Amino acid sequence: SFHAACVRGIITSPKTLHSYKAPSWASSIFTNTPSYKLNIAHVPTPIHHIDTSSSSSLLSKFSKYNISLYIKRDDMSGGIELGGNKIRKLEFLLADALSLGRKSVITIGGEQSNHCRATASACRLLGLVPHLILRSGRRKEEEEFGLVGNVLVDRMVGSRIYTCTTGEYGRIGSNNLIERLCRYLQEEEDTIAYPIPVGGSNGLGTWGYIEGVNEIMHQIRGDKNEEGDDLTLDHVLLATGSGGTAAGITLGMALSHGTVAEQQQKQKAPKIHAVGVCDNPDYFYNEVSKIANEMGFTLPTSSSCTTLEELIHNHLIVHQGKGLGYARSTAEELNFCTQFAIETGIVLDPVYSGKALYHFVTTVLEEDPEAFRDSNVLFWHTGGALGMYEKSEELMTHIGEVSSVKRLDVYHTEKKKGGGTSGSSNSVPI
Repeated sequence: SFHAACVRGIITSPKTLHSYKAPSWASSIFTNTPSYKLNIAHVPTPIHHIDTSSSSSLLSKFSKYNISLYIKRDDMSGGIELGGNKIRKLEFLLADALSLGRKSVITIGGEQSNHCRATASACRLLGLVPHLILRSGRRKEEEEFGLVGNVLVDRMVGSRIYTCTTGEYGRIGSNNLIERLCRYLQEEEDTIAYPIPVGGSNGLGTWGYIEGVNEIMHQIRGDKNEEGDDLTLDHVLLATGSGGTAAGITLGMALSHGTVAEQQQKQKAPKIHAVGVCDNPDYFYNEVSKIANEMGFTLPTSSSCTTLEELIHNHLIVHQGKGLGYARSTAEELNFCTQFAIETGIVLDPVYSGKALYHFVTTVLEEDPEAFRDSNVLFWHTGGALGMYEKSEELMTHIGEVSSVKRLDVYHTEKKKGGGTSGSSNSVPI
């Protein structure tokens, strides 16, 4: 019965703290292993193979070079409220907040931050109060703040929102802004809030993608490709904005496939391609290294690498793909996202996954196709489609070209007016 399932623990409260045990390939490498995690993400997320065989497809280069494209659908990890890559990190971060007895959470991000939206929704799921610092490129009064995309969800779940300008964000820094708001809430409201950095990207949150790699290793184990051979991954592609997801996937893939020396006998680890949507490649290499140190990473004794930095550079390539800048889109990027949706039924977001795949297809693959010939590429879709709502005006021209809207002429009024039987260009007689 339903009640019996609850008693046996099959159905549990989202607030339940579950004891955490790291994957066997990671347990001896990290000294700072989490004690608890939550089970609030909808995982495992599926992996879909994408047909790129059409010569007219914007993905035709994949077929040209015999590249198989797979997509890891982390956009399906939690619905409109929790979906995307951030919920994996929040399972560890909010478990820590609950274990400490905190009642409020503070985090920070851009105005259309997927991370802030997921954090706010998860907080309400767990009975916590979300405080969001949102960076905006323009000064706004509350009535002008709007209800578009992620902000709509932020406000529907009753987030307490504080805004800052991009200049203030850059001069003061995201961590300092969080610390200042923490002090304010403690002094003025006697509330000790739990701080979460931008993107949930720190040593604790990154365990979400150690687990993500463990999940995918179980998914492809024993799987066959179309030729009947064991499925192996040669390249993994993702967007990166704060470094945590890139850190977890890079370290996870390196460790789960064995050390460099062991890979001579075992399956070789895939090369990780992180497309930066802000900052520069050096920033992300440093962030991955910093996060690894926060996790208590120690080099495996059998590794041929002598430093953490060497191991990171052996497994990770960071590509500069920010284009016009963070959250700013070109018409070509948006048209790519629209055409991709038409061909696959999958909606990318304009800030992260859309930019990453666009840059990979138009630049990385264009510049060095032989590096990817006869390979399997996994694109890790990190969600964020709500960000498309803010781009509606920019999308309008291209959307109008690919999606028509016509009035059903159910009474044949055009014919009665002498307009013929075919209907006008804006109506369809039925």
